[in-house]
Order: sequence, then structure tokens, then C-alpha cells
Amino acid sequence: MLKGLDPALTPDLLYQLARMGHGDKVVVVDRNYPAYAAGRPVAHLAGIGAPAAVAAICSVMPLDTFVPSPLAAMEVVGDPARPAVTAEVVAAAEAAEGRAINVRWIERFAFYSEARGAAVIVATAEARPYGCYILTKGVWPSFTPPTP
Repeated sequence: MLKGLDPALTPDLLYQLARMGHGDKVVVVDRNYPAYAAGRPVAHLAGIGAPAAVAAICSVMPLDTFVPSPLAAMEVVGDPARPAVTAEVVAAAEAAEGRAINVRWIERFAFYSEARGAAVIVATAEARPYGCYILTKGVWPSFTPPTP
């Protein structure tokens, strides 16, 4: 057990996040999403929804500050409505980042296409439809190694 980490973060997901570099993407998806179809590594966060998954991920991974929208969301097909789950995901990302986060909306099939380039797909138990998001990894502004 490691202290200071969100307990939702599995060893597999931590490994995948640590392997990512600036600009790499992590896709957080609901239970309806075909996670394995993208051909990317899949990390399972069973029992939690998309907002909790995004909060856990953003607790250890900075979001990109060099792009206008480091968070992308799948659009609802044929409906301009924005799902309530997205407001919760944005709130989780903003709380972790301490700043406003702009959302880029992506058409469903364009979302699937973009997900094929992700570093990892995070499959959640999110039951609400269209609870699918792409997070772009940023940089840690500074790091001073501890002195021995």
C-alpha cells in the first residue's frame, strides 16, 4: 500500500500514467464504451464512475496547459444537451488543477478515432451514457529531487 494516493488508482493504471509523456492522452470511458476495440492498453476501475476516475487520475497527473482544452467529451448523438456527468467530471478536473478547464466536444465516431491514439483506456463503471472523456497530460512545472 502506498500512502497519499487515491485508493481508486490501481497498480496497472499508475504504471500506465507514469509511462505517459507531455501531450499523451488517457481516455476515461463509461461501461457502454467498447474499451478493447481501440487496441490500446485497458485499465479497469471497477466500482467507480467517471467523475471519481478523473479525480483520481488528476490527483497524480497534471492536465496540459499548452492546449486550449485538455479535456474532451463525447457529444450526445442528435442532441445538443450536455450530460450531467460531464459537469461532475469538469468539476473534478478543476478541483484537482485549481483552474478553469475548457471542454472540447467530439462527435461520437471522431471520439472513437481519437481514442485509438491514446496511451491507455480507463474503463469505469459509469452507468450514465456519454460518460466518456479524453484527458491530455501536461507537464509538472518543477521538480527538485530530495536531498539524501
